[in-house]
Amino acid sequence: MAYGSPERLADVPAYYADIRGGRPIAPEHLDDLVERYRRLGIEDSSPLNAITEQTRAALAQELGLPVFTGMKHWRPRIAEAAEQAARFDTVVGLVLAPHYSVLSIKGYRGQLESALAGRAELRFVESWHDEPGFVDLLADKVRGTEAHVVFTAHSLPARVLAGGDPYAEQLQETSLLIAERAALRDWSFSYQSESPTGEPWLGPDILDHLRSLGARRVLLCPVGFVSDHLEIRWDLDVEAAELARELGIELERIEMPNAEPAFVRTLAGIVRRALTVPSAA
Repeated sequence: MAYGSPERLADVPAYYADIRGGRPIAPEHLDDLVERYRRLGIEDSSPLNAITEQTRAALAQELGLPVFTGMKHWRPRIAEAAEQAARFDTVVGLVLAPHYSVLSIKGYRGQLESALAGRAELRFVESWHDEPGFVDLLADKVRGTEAHVVFTAHSLPARVLAGGDPYAEQLQETSLLIAERAALRDWSFSYQSESPTGEPWLGPDILDHLRSLGARRVLLCPVGFVSDHLEIRWDLDVEAAELARELGIELERIEMPNAEPAFVRTLAGIVRRALTVPSAA
């Protein structure tokens, strides 16, 4: 399962309306989102959806099992994937987001459970933030760098911490595991992609972090994303890169795992382990 992305520029208004879930849409926010996709060259087809399909196909081949894609906010929907999967006795639910948060992962599980309606046993993977293969993959991408490494992840409203949500703690754990595995001496963590909701969000934000960092060379290593989402290609490759140039910082970003064979093997290992462990529900 994944968050989803509009297939073409004309789909952006409907996509944004789906995300808002009936809440009012500020015209300026919609215009800004459309312009971001336009500047990234997404007119008639989304490379982001293509990456998800490549990952699905590669995982199916690696496992030798049927794998279906379900999007939270676009097509194919989670419910559509569930309809295809419901003919099997056991279904593994895996979100392409390593870290657990009630605000995000719980929603995926709820949609999948509702769509399956008890027709199959669901083994849902809550989190895989410390998966050794995932840690090794990212450690290989930052090992040996002389730059200051900044690990990043999508920010969430700060109120998540009040309820004991493990999101922030898991992000710190992932970053530390990668730093230790890669023997990094100079690294830090920041959030990115805060939405304009008018409430406090988890920080520091990557732009503020770059301003205060004092480093001349920075390597960005997103740990909360696994493919080239809009938040990577715009928030980091455009906004953060533009600020870095203004600040005189030499900024680079790791290549995202996308459908790399090592990443697909990691996902396959997670699925196989889920299939051997009885459901705790």
